Amino acid sequence: MKQKIYQIDAFASKVFTGNPAAVCILEDWLADDLMQSIAEENNLAETAFAIKNGEQYGLRWFTPETEVDLCGHATLATAFVLFEYYGHASDTIVFYSERSGQLIVKKTEDGLLCLDFPTDILEEKSPVPEINEAIGEIPLETFKGKTDYMLVFPSQGVIEGLKPNFFLLDKIDCRGVICTAPGGAVDFVSRAFFPQCGIPEDPVTGSAHTTLTPYWAQKLKKTKLTAKQLSQRGGDLVCEYLGERVKISGRAAPYLIGEIEV
Repeated sequence: MKQKIYQIDAFASKVFTGNPAAVCILEDWLADDLMQSIAEENNLAETAFAIKNGEQYGLRWFTPETEVDLCGHATLATAFVLFEYYGHASDTIVFYSERSGQLIVKKTEDGLLCLDFPTDILEEKSPVPEINEAIGEIPLETFKGKTDYMLVFPSQGVIEGLKPNFFLLDKIDCRGVICTAPGGAVDFVSRAFFPQCGIPEDPVTGSAHTTLTPYWAQKLKKTKLTAKQLSQRGGDLVCEYLGERVKISGRAAPYLIGEIEV
């Protein structure tokens, strides 16, 4: 059977920037092990699978190694595919994930795709020596969200200079580690590391901004913020803190349209 597949650079205004994700719009769910094999073969940070279910779409995300609870950039990429190639008529797409609940993507008048996601709940933690050793710097503050640790540093320069030990980082009991600091040209910057998911450094992480946004909204005393993820590819985001929800906006650029045998 042939299956259409799309590769989209999310949180990017041009190809070769942002975070690439593969997207498959299915007629029926494939077997879990087959979806995992497709994600492994794609070898991208995430492959998203979606299926129409009434007025909404079921949505699942796979890294090359495992299924994950939430992926922002692959959700944005899936919405882009539905808007651009499947003739979705309204400006809003409602997704449903059994792991993360309802997720909404809206296309704005200026062409941005706006993700509406649940806000992560942060708990301040004592310093974790194993994480600090793996990251190679001592943070000002340490927090734990639903799946990730978040480390706060004093400046953008510290974030740019991080050289994590991925062997040590892979041993930490969490999905990943997000490192953040105030930005120069934007409100805050970050980098995100997920070696346990097969992603040493994620180029741009939408889900991480459900963790970052509430912290910086309270710290900077503003609800609308600009952000940049400082990976090699880089990515730009606009975030809005709404209490229990976070809006994360960005653009997308199509790179590839093809077919795979499944």
